[in-house]
Amino acid sequence: MAPTVTVALAVLALVAAGLGAAPGCDHPAHRWCSSRDTAVACQVESRCPSLPRPAAAPVELSLYYESLCPACREFLVLKLFPTWLLLPEEMLSITLVPYGNAQERNVSGKLDFQCQHGPEECLGNMMEACLMHEAKNFSTYFPVIFCLESGSSVTENLEAVRPPPRRSLPLVGDVPVPLSVPCARQCLQIYAPEVDSGRISACVQGDTGVALMHHNAQLTEALDPPHQYVPWITINGKHTDELQAQAEASLLGLVCQLYQ
Repeated sequence: MAPTVTVALAVLALVAAGLGAAPGCDHPAHRWCSSRDTAVACQVESRCPSLPRPAAAPVELSLYYESLCPACREFLVLKLFPTWLLLPEEMLSITLVPYGNAQERNVSGKLDFQCQHGPEECLGNMMEACLMHEAKNFSTYFPVIFCLESGSSVTENLEAVRPPPRRSLPLVGDVPVPLSVPCARQCLQIYAPEVDSGRISACVQGDTGVALMHHNAQLTEALDPPHQYVPWITINGKHTDELQAQAEASLLGLVCQLYQ
């Protein structure tokens, strides 16, 4: 049935029911269902079936993870990334927080990080945090992170090109940071060639990377309830065992269920 016919029938039904315009409604009866604003002003919104439903808010998913955690990588690569590809962007909003079970320490006035899977993981966490900081746009940096995490090992990729330790190289934990990060550079060339790998390297080697990791530490420590393992998933700001299990079993189904 044509929209104009539907609107006309809705107006006729209102008039037949003896409903007059609400106080403050200065629109003629045939215009009451012409738009949502008009229907609200005339207090007939519930009686105008042709009005489009307002857009639903996206489902908000936050992933608290570690770059070298096997379970984290599995969820990101096999569940989160495919779901993101399948859904329109207005349905799912994702926040990535690489930190997990790391510990932050103040050593002689400087922040230092100890990670569950060793210094290599601290370097991986910082690389991904710097990538997000420099790329800005989620649709730009998420494919790059997928590329890094889906390889055999971020650690092995870095190990193959790491120069011998030298005092002149800055450290993340006990790991010297290479002046360039070839594995990240390869993923950038494939998925985000517009992002400057030099800026990511500078971030990792400088104060910005430390500040980003400190921010991720604060976000992780502020979780309520506190995280007990990784990956730790929150949906619309909440974490329950049931939501975690549903997200790991069928993330696509969960998002479609919650998006209303």
